[in-house]
Amino acid sequence: MTNDLIAKAAIDRRLAEIISPVIEDLGYELVRIRLMSGKTTTLQIMADKPDGGIEVDGCAEISNAISATLDVEDPILDAYALEVSSPGIDRPLTRLKDFDMFEGYEAKIETTELIDGRRRFKGELAGIEENEVLINIQEHGETVTIGLDFDWLSDAKLVLTDDLISEMLRQRKATGALNEDAFDEIETEEGSEEETK
Repeated sequence: MTNDLIAKAAIDRRLAEIISPVIEDLGYELVRIRLMSGKTTTLQIMADKPDGGIEVDGCAEISNAISATLDVEDPILDAYALEVSSPGIDRPLTRLKDFDMFEGYEAKIETTELIDGRRRFKGELAGIEENEVLINIQEHGETVTIGLDFDWLSDAKLVLTDDLISEMLRQRKATGALNEDAFDEIETEEGSEEETK
């Protein structure tokens, strides 16, 4: 499962192995996981429904289930805060299927190593081919499609564009996650549930 997720740190991969089945049992998918240490240690979990449109209640449900599982497994040594959130519109792309699902939308991709003298690529996603992410980039005034091996990627996210916003609103409306009379509530739906351990 962890090969399907961009997660470079060993602890993130270990946590993904523990947390993915818990989230999937609830009918959601793990989008991203990050254990961040600073003044306090924070475990950030980003989850979504397979067809998009997770709500605050879903984040709370996931938070409770993960807390119970981590209490038993206890992989994090320090006290930590757990944050569960939805991916948002300019979402990170962490699974190979994300690059296929958002074909035609603009994205920024970073690689771990230099590829043809660069690590950053920005362009329109052109789907996937086996283990490669295809992206249309501008080179010398021409559009060129290049393939980047999924294992080379260190970071990738969608770029916020009008087309992307329109598509996300359309999806939310289609799944019943968006009440057209309540546009002012969209931001609160994107919020995160927090719980301190």
